[in-house]
Amino acid sequence: MPDRNGAFHIHLVSDSTGETVATVARACLVQFSDVRAIQHLWYLVRTPGQVERVLAGVGNDPGLVLFTVVDPDVRRALETGCYALGVPCVPVLDPVMSGLGNLLGRGITGRPGVQHVLDAAYYRRMDAIEFTISHDDGQMLHDLEAADVVLVGVSRTSKTPTCAYLANRGLKAANVPLVHGIPLPEELDTLTNPVIVGLTREPKSLSEIRLNRLKQMNDDADSHYARVDAVAEEVAEARRIFARRGWPVIDVTRRSIEEAAATIIEFYRTKYPDCPNDED
Repeated sequence: MPDRNGAFHIHLVSDSTGETVATVARACLVQFSDVRAIQHLWYLVRTPGQVERVLAGVGNDPGLVLFTVVDPDVRRALETGCYALGVPCVPVLDPVMSGLGNLLGRGITGRPGVQHVLDAAYYRRMDAIEFTISHDDGQMLHDLEAADVVLVGVSRTSKTPTCAYLANRGLKAANVPLVHGIPLPEELDTLTNPVIVGLTREPKSLSEIRLNRLKQMNDDADSHYARVDAVAEEVAEARRIFARRGWPVIDVTRRSIEEAAATIIEFYRTKYPDCPNDED
């Protein structure tokens, strides 16, 4: 039920990237302009184990669950879990698939993601991917105003892979590294269009990641780059920079790329509620 502010939770679950279920939800929600849906996006849900993570999220924020999942074991796990939680669980494509199956006298292929075609959303994603590649790691700073999202963080905080994921979701994503002792580019302080997000990671975890990176490169394992005390100071300084500028911060220590990206997309939608939705 909607709360006193007219808001309610809705969970969108997909075994692909979520475009179909998000499009269905958007088309339906516009008919209820007096309420605000807080959307929780769950993508690439293809195993019962991944369903457990979804159900934990549904348990924290109970609400309607819409899903496009074809694997029978995954569907069963989701539906059973939602029943146990007492929340409605709706397979949005079932009526259409059933009608087509009856008409054609055949079953569905059972393969996730086969519904995608070359459409306007596809070309937006291609543009976003091209933009993101050319704006990786602080490149083309003069053009950052054209970005949808700019990620800022110290080395090895998953900036590049997160940008790549966002680009595949249709967002032009750029990233700018925070380098100890070097001021941030002035261009960041003049941006008005992009959503700027700071990425951080727990220092010990970040130190281990950097150490592994050095080993892979046959570099000096005692480097200042990977020392825990130096990393801790770097992370602390980055957080101070984020706080001074009022940028939202995501700690990626225990988040997957998909989870971090979903949070960033929510930040973007908060700023641009009418933006095109290219999710699968």
